[in-house]
Amino acid sequence: MPQTLSAPAHSELLIKKSRFIGCVQPMSDRASAQAVVQQLRQQHPGAAHVCWALLAGGQSAAVDDGEPGGTAGRPMLDVLRHQDLEGVLATVVRYYGGVKLGAGGLVRAYTDAVAQALLQAPKVALQKMRTLACSVPYALEGTVRRELEQAGAALGEVQHGSVVTLHFSLPEPASAPLVARLNELGQGRLAWVTD
Repeated sequence: MPQTLSAPAHSELLIKKSRFIGCVQPMSDRASAQAVVQQLRQQHPGAAHVCWALLAGGQSAAVDDGEPGGTAGRPMLDVLRHQDLEGVLATVVRYYGGVKLGAGGLVRAYTDAVAQALLQAPKVALQKMRTLACSVPYALEGTVRRELEQAGAALGEVQHGSVVTLHFSLPEPASAPLVARLNELGQGRLAWVTD
């Protein structure tokens, strides 16, 4: 099951005098990721490279930022994919220490920086959510609200007109049993609203 991160996590490695500062964090899209990378460049003006990898909403990126092709961004992206992560940005800021690491050494360094940060990162399972809406007479509003709360549904907008319309969302697997329960309780007086 795909996972994402609930908070950023950091790592720092010193390899042959080069300093690698890794960070993994939740990220929703490429534009947000590029903004974070730009901030890192400003925070670390003396850094030789700010490499990054992104997996978010079907978008992916692997940026070597001047390192030899395929030695930074791609290995970082592979770590994210291997751990089945989604909605995650991995960045590694490198301060060059004067000793060349070679292609294999760079791949290991960037991979390790991301892997070390992920060891401390709080992971959460991604759940597919379903959004529903139903209309009920005022007399049933309290009953429906109680059922939604017991099912762990997040109540959204509630509209009061000739009937009460409640919008809510909940994890996909829990939606069918809740729909069946509400239909039973409504005894034909509950109507599902479709967009």
